[in-house]
Amino acid sequence: MSPAATVAHRIEDYAMIGSTHSAALIHRDGTIQWLCMPRFDSEAIFASLLGTPDNGEWAVRAVDPAARISRRYITDTMVLETTIETPTGRAVVLDFMPTPVDGDLHELVRIIRGVEGHVDFSAELRLRFNYGEWIPWVERREGAIFAFAGPDAIRLSSSVDLSNANFSTTSDFTIVAGQSVATTLEWFPSHKIPPLPRDPYALLRHTEAQGRLWAAQCTYEGPYAGVVRRSLMTLKALTYHPTGGIVAAPTTSLPEDPGGSRNWDYRYCWLRDAVWTLHALTVSGYMEEASAWRWWLMRATAGAPDGLQVMYGLHGERRLTETTLDHLAGYEGSRPVRIGNAAHEQLQLDVYGSLLGAFDAARRDGLADMDAVWPLQCAIAERLLVLWRQPDSSLWEVRGPKRHFVYSKMMCWFAFDRMIASAVDFGLDGPVGTWRAAREEIHAEVCEKGFDTASNSFMQYYGADRVDASLLQIPLLGFLPADDPRVQGTIARIEKELLHDNVVYRYLPEGVAADGLEGREGAFLACSFWLCDAYIMSHRVEEARVLFERLLSYGNDLGLFAEEYDPVVGRQLGNFPQAFSHFALVHTAHMLAGGVIDASGQRRRKK
Repeated sequence: MSPAATVAHRIEDYAMIGSTHSAALIHRDGTIQWLCMPRFDSEAIFASLLGTPDNGEWAVRAVDPAARISRRYITDTMVLETTIETPTGRAVVLDFMPTPVDGDLHELVRIIRGVEGHVDFSAELRLRFNYGEWIPWVERREGAIFAFAGPDAIRLSSSVDLSNANFSTTSDFTIVAGQSVATTLEWFPSHKIPPLPRDPYALLRHTEAQGRLWAAQCTYEGPYAGVVRRSLMTLKALTYHPTGGIVAAPTTSLPEDPGGSRNWDYRYCWLRDAVWTLHALTVSGYMEEASAWRWWLMRATAGAPDGLQVMYGLHGERRLTETTLDHLAGYEGSRPVRIGNAAHEQLQLDVYGSLLGAFDAARRDGLADMDAVWPLQCAIAERLLVLWRQPDSSLWEVRGPKRHFVYSKMMCWFAFDRMIASAVDFGLDGPVGTWRAAREEIHAEVCEKGFDTASNSFMQYYGADRVDASLLQIPLLGFLPADDPRVQGTIARIEKELLHDNVVYRYLPEGVAADGLEGREGAFLACSFWLCDAYIMSHRVEEARVLFERLLSYGNDLGLFAEEYDPVVGRQLGNFPQAFSHFALVHTAHMLAGGVIDASGQRRRKK
């Protein structure tokens, strides 16, 4: 199948539903354009998001092209409710993915209910396995449609008549007030006999109850409760329940530069993202997720705790070989479409600080069995005693030259700072004197080599002539207090060079590019929330509040955020929805509610 021209919708036009095993993206017109089963990183069954309808999708639409459409999540759930109004009536479509009962059956359910009058519907499903490349073998039996391709099988059960033609499944039907129809798509291993289908209406009730029970545990008390709960539920939906790993996003290759090559696969567990996501969850009252992630990490790093990877697979896999899917045209022609991620081979020193800081926070939060983690922490710290002097690829995973990035060095300082704090405060054995010496050496070096006296600002890397938005984290790390003139000078230069139209770019790639890539990118939403945090710590709370509320307006109508935002054309960019953006939102909301949360995840009430 050769690539063809594709007309993409805006990224913010999509909603996500998920099962804490996998996820789907649904356009506001009712078309599911992305679905991977049974895992977030499985080969997509619907891939028209990155290609054409022939690469697989499931459309459910009103026949009337002028139908009015609105949508929302049912409160405190991941159940998407789309309301469709025509001159003849009104109906709602409920889309959701129940939690699987075991690893052999994964479901996506679509229920349509008539509310007023009648609405004529048309549905078309095109199953394409292996990222839209394979047309499955289809048969009809047992009152359902079965589709097979290699290891994967799908059973489609519906209360409306289904027809097969031209390698697709279609149906036309009318919904009247008080009537409901349900269609369930179930994935199962092709070599097994699936269990009997579950009742879709019972699944809906259970999924709603499950979501509300989880949301009720939220301890956030502040003026942004609705957006905070929605972000937390999004982060929960990005958690892979079987292992406790947390994916950065459920998609691959949604571009940072439409039409360009900045397209990456984010369906893996970045240590950095997972650590900050856990900060957002734990400070909001969700300790169970923190415990599950802690054990995922210990399993993922077992056998090589002295050689941390930047990211791992959902079960802790280390090989995430990057390749391209040349049969897909790419979102808005953005190629290549990538699966796997070569950044897993990079040295990114900041993950050491993120990780050791998270373990210190977990211990302070009273997480059980933390003594079992201390040997792992010591092994990681021992390795860092050697590594911290090396140049790295930074938290931005640049594909250009390795450099001595200032933020990376600061996070090494933070790693030893948290190890010392854990040892001293909890009476744990370790070479505290050695850690103190390393901490002081790093601090002195960064202040000497990473600071530019002429501009009164820390720089992106040693010898650089530019800043980096990650430097907004300096006061949160405790590296220097917020009122230090060097910190204030850094914030001022970031405002001058990286803040444009109320959003912050992570760095400026023009000139001698630091990232080794062609093209531009949007502003990073997480960095924009970091500026709010820096304002709050600098006693500029009202400025932070104004900026925060402007940033909230850049989310879509469902409160979902991608990785980046383009203020010039007013659209979201990058993989979607993005954990990095949502945990930053939650963090800032907590700070605006009256608490200061440092990078170790500890909440301190302002005096």
